[in-house]
Amino acid sequence: MPAWSKELKTLDPQTDYERMVYLLCVYEFSWDIEKALEFALFRTYAVPSISGLLSRTGAFGTQTRKRYDDTELILSEIAENGQDSENGRAAITRMNDMHARYKISNDDMLYVLSTFVVEPASWLSRFGKRPMRPTEIEACVAYYKALGTKMGIRDIPNTFVDFQNYQQTYETRHFRFAETNAEIGSLTRDLLLSMYVPSWLVASCRPIVHAVCDENLRRAMGFTDPPRWLERTVHVALLVRARAVRALPARRRPRLLTKRKRPTYPSGYRIGELGTFK
Repeated sequence: MPAWSKELKTLDPQTDYERMVYLLCVYEFSWDIEKALEFALFRTYAVPSISGLLSRTGAFGTQTRKRYDDTELILSEIAENGQDSENGRAAITRMNDMHARYKISNDDMLYVLSTFVVEPASWLSRFGKRPMRPTEIEACVAYYKALGTKMGIRDIPNTFVDFQNYQQTYETRHFRFAETNAEIGSLTRDLLLSMYVPSWLVASCRPIVHAVCDENLRRAMGFTDPPRWLERTVHVALLVRARAVRALPARRRPRLLTKRKRPTYPSGYRIGELGTFK
């Protein structure tokens, strides 16, 4: 057992939550948490007030990959370096500056935050090599409570169950089809597929993404239902992957998203230049 895995079991989720989230993101569940957060953001595009804002800015349609990279890099700078580190503070400042330029309700901000807490745990309980431990879930709650506070979000839930309840209630009230949902959702779906398959295969692979989405999300996005056999096949494939990951040796080196080579930034990037500018 590597040192980081032993350390993860000894940390206090109320005081060491940033270290725990770091170890979970770059070692223990690096691929799974990345995918879960992609789907967490993807899920928020089923809300017309959120997708409508993204559509009105215009940049999402013309610079989809850049918007994806900027979001991932800002969040990763915070998670990989710490919220109070120089890079973490710069990333939070850049994120807050972007949000302040638009009229975004506290409810929408809180909903997005809730997906960051709930979706990784949900993904890992379904498709991970193991579910998150209670202390790891507690650490994620503490981490995003601290981050949400730095973002100026009000009325943040105190427990995972409270976050779950908020997300479910919000989606019941606000998930409904809108053209902007379909626009932003389709652009994001095709971008994510293009990272794994050549461009000429993207269209034929769209039902695979639909198979990972629940029915309410598909309805709000205007996505067609995949064949039942495909839905079962995709779920089985993810479970087979989880079993294979359990059999592999533990990761020895961190998987840092801030160090990934990206076509958007072939020569590197500056935190202050990420995101949109009005």
